[in-house]
Amino acid sequence: MKHKAWITGALALGIAFGPVGPVAAGGSDIVGGVIGGIIGGAIVNEANRNRTTRTRTVTRNVYRAPSMSSAQREQNREVQASLNHFGWNVGRPDGVLGRNSRTGISQYQAFMDFPITGNLSELERTILTSAYQKARLGGSAVAQTISTHPQGMRGLLVETREQMLGGAGSPKYAGGTIGGLPPEVSEAVFEIARNSNVQPQQLIARSGFVQLADMNADGRTDYLLDTSVLGQGFWCNGDNCTVRIFASTPQGYERNDFQAVGATPAMFTCRQATCQKLDQTAPVMAGAPGSNLSTQSQGLPDTVMASGGPAFAAQLSEANTPTMPSFAAAVPTVSLASYCAKVGLVTSSNGGFMTEAAMSDADQALGEQFCLARGYAIDSGEAMAAKISGFTPDQVTAQCRDFGALLKSEVASAGISPRDVVIDQVKAFVAGSGMSPAQLTGTAKICLSVGYRTDDMGVAIGSALVLSALGQDGYGELIGHHLVRGIGTQERRDLALGWYEKSVTATPVFAPGQPERNALIRKAALVINGHSMTEPVPTATKGAGLPGFANMAADLVTTGAAQ
Repeated sequence: MKHKAWITGALALGIAFGPVGPVAAGGSDIVGGVIGGIIGGAIVNEANRNRTTRTRTVTRNVYRAPSMSSAQREQNREVQASLNHFGWNVGRPDGVLGRNSRTGISQYQAFMDFPITGNLSELERTILTSAYQKARLGGSAVAQTISTHPQGMRGLLVETREQMLGGAGSPKYAGGTIGGLPPEVSEAVFEIARNSNVQPQQLIARSGFVQLADMNADGRTDYLLDTSVLGQGFWCNGDNCTVRIFASTPQGYERNDFQAVGATPAMFTCRQATCQKLDQTAPVMAGAPGSNLSTQSQGLPDTVMASGGPAFAAQLSEANTPTMPSFAAAVPTVSLASYCAKVGLVTSSNGGFMTEAAMSDADQALGEQFCLARGYAIDSGEAMAAKISGFTPDQVTAQCRDFGALLKSEVASAGISPRDVVIDQVKAFVAGSGMSPAQLTGTAKICLSVGYRTDDMGVAIGSALVLSALGQDGYGELIGHHLVRGIGTQERRDLALGWYEKSVTATPVFAPGQPERNALIRKAALVINGHSMTEPVPTATKGAGLPGFANMAADLVTTGAAQ
C-alpha cells in the first residue's frame, strides 16, 4: 500500500489522494475519503484571520471494529469462502462480515428462498457450509450433481437443503429441524429427549449420540442415533439400548430400529432403505489394523516398496526421483469427513467452538480442533499442488495413494508404539527413500491434503508422520487426533499424549492466528486421559534417532526449499 503524501505549507497545490488497497470481504464498510485540491494563498489568508478571533475544534469519528473471538472469525471466514465458491463474490475471506458479505448472504438467501435478512440463521449457515465441504471433498456423487443439476455448482446447495429439510413429497416434522438434522431424524431426537427428560440440544451434543456415515453407499449421509449415551432407562433393555438408523432414500429417510451396545455404523449394513446388524465377530478385513497380510496377498506389486516417491516430487527440488507404480488404495473403514460433519453439527448447536476457559466436553473440543486442522491441511496442500505442472489432479491423487502405501507399516506402528519409536522408523524410511528432504516435505504436504480430501487415512497419517520425522513437530497434532478418535489407526488415547506433548510446544502449522489452540488441546488431552489439567504430560519412551537429520530438514524447510 502506498504511503499517504501529505502536502503542507502555503504553496500546496493540486489534489492528494488516500491510499488504495485490496478489497477485503469485511472491509468495504470503511471507504477512504478524497482530499480535494486547495489553493494555497487563499487558505493561508483565511487561517491568519481566524487565528486571532477563535479556536476551531475538530471532531474525528474513529471506527473501531467490534471484538470477536478467533473461533467466530474462523466461522465467518468459512461462510465467506463458501459464498465465494458458489459465485457470490464477497472478496478475500477475512472473518469480518461487512457490507460485501451481507450482500452475498442476502443473494444466497434469495436463491435458496430463505427470508432475505443479510444475517444467517444457524440452519442457513449449516446448509451453506455443508454444501461447500461437499464440493471440496468431491467424489462421483458431487460430480454428478454438478453436471446434471440445472443450477450447476449451486445445485449442491439445493441438494443439501433438500437433504436437511426433506425434499418434495418427503415427510415433514411439524416441530422443524434441530441442528440441521433432517426432519425424520429431528423428530426422533425430540421423541428420545422427551422420554429421557433432557433438552434436544443437550442430547445431540452428547458424544456418540449422533453418528454420521454413508451406510448404504448412495453418496448421501445416513444417521445413527445411539440411546446408550443416556444410561440405563426408558430406551434400554439390559445392556442393549435402542439404536435408530435413518437410511437415505430419494424420498427422504427410512428408520430402522435395533437393540445394541456400543453401536457404531460399522456394526450395520444398509441396502437402500433396509439395514441389518452385522456379526460383530466377523474376521478382520484385508489391510485393517492388526492384519498381517503381505503386500502380495493384498494385490500390491512387489516393486512398490522399492520406489522412491511420486513423480511430481521432482518439481519440489532440483533432484529427480523415480516414479512409483499405480494401484488402488483400500477404502477407509471410518470416514473422517462424516466425523467432521457430525462435529460441525454439534458445534453449531453449541453456538460456536469451545475455548480453554469454557471447555465442557474434552472430546468435542479435540474433535473441533482436529477438523479445523484437517481443513487447513487441505487448503495449504491444494495451493501447493496448483503449482505442479505436467500432472493432472487425478495423477497427483493416484501417486499420493502409492506414497501412502510405502508407509503402511509405519502407520500401523503409530497405533501400537510410543511416538519416539515411530519417529525412528519413519526416519529410516526417509533415509532410504531416495528423495531429498525438500522433495519429501513438499510431497508430504500435498499428499496430506489429498489424503484428507479423498478420505484416505493411510495417505494422510503417513504424510503427517513424514513431516513430523522431518522436524515439523506441529504436524504431530494430527497423529494425536487420529489416535484419540481411532480413525485410520487403533484408538490409543494414551499414545496420543506423546504426540500432543511435542506438537503443543512446536511452531504452529494449523490456524497460526489462534495461539490459544495449543493450550486448549493440551488441556483436553489431559482430561480425556484422566490427568489433572495442570500436571505435565507424560513423556514417551525415547528410541535411537538419526543424529542431526531432522534439524537439517527443518532448516531446509525454513529457507523455503519445500515451496
